[in-house]
Amino acid sequence: MGKTNVGKSTLLNRLVGHKVAITAKKPQTTRSRILGVRTFEDRGQIIFLDTPGVHRPESTMGRIMVNIAYSTLMEVDLILMMVEATREFSPEDEALLNRVKEAGTTSFLLINKVDAVKREQVLPLIDFYSKLHSFAEIIPLSALTGDNVDLLIEKILEYLPEGPKYFPDDEITDQPERQIMAEIIREKVIMLTRQELPYQTAVSVDMFKEEEGLIHIEATIYVERESQKGIVIGKRGEMLKKIGTLAREEMEFLLGTKVYLGLWVKVKPRWREDLRFLKNLGIN
Repeated sequence: MGKTNVGKSTLLNRLVGHKVAITAKKPQTTRSRILGVRTFEDRGQIIFLDTPGVHRPESTMGRIMVNIAYSTLMEVDLILMMVEATREFSPEDEALLNRVKEAGTTSFLLINKVDAVKREQVLPLIDFYSKLHSFAEIIPLSALTGDNVDLLIEKILEYLPEGPKYFPDDEITDQPERQIMAEIIREKVIMLTRQELPYQTAVSVDMFKEEEGLIHIEATIYVERESQKGIVIGKRGEMLKKIGTLAREEMEFLLGTKVYLGLWVKVKPRWREDLRFLKNLGIN
């Protein structure tokens, strides 16, 4: 749990050991709850739930994202609240902390991005946060470099209660392949287009067909305005071609086979307010 762009998805991927969530430097990248699984032989299995960033919502989609984040607090055995070493404690952090307190669940505070500050700055941060709440553990770490992530895993295994094994050893997420492919495409749109566009972009995989030695994927990129369609397509289609090439290369790496990827761009005004459309995207 944490505000937008605090590094939750980057940490989830490192904890699981595989990429199960897309990442970007732009906020509000994660739109739904993402499940990741890490299984340790003879030690246990940890099921991680990565949630959308806590923010002040300006759309129906935003409100749903925040509700997803807060409702998850009541479903888990351990809460990992993330803050940044590089930014001051904010109103969004305070709002989340109040929800963590209300949940009454065992909680850790993770101070992320310690690789971006001087070592002598970390101890005052630990002291500051220790006075706000009785966290079971306060762990400074870097999701980017992996510093102290092994310590976090050890502490999680120490605090989690015993329970059944929910997933097979080789399973790392419950996301269907269609959803993973859609998120890969959306990640490339975020990477390659200008800053204001990612919040108004959605991706739907319309066809996922396995053929001999090839997977055929057709997907639609949705935007809210005609001008945004031009940005995604680019001059003479160059931007869409770049998005498709990067997405296809990652898909082929993950799926271990050749991929044909067909991309289309459609304008759907105010899609972020359309509950049925959001549900079809898995945001509900």
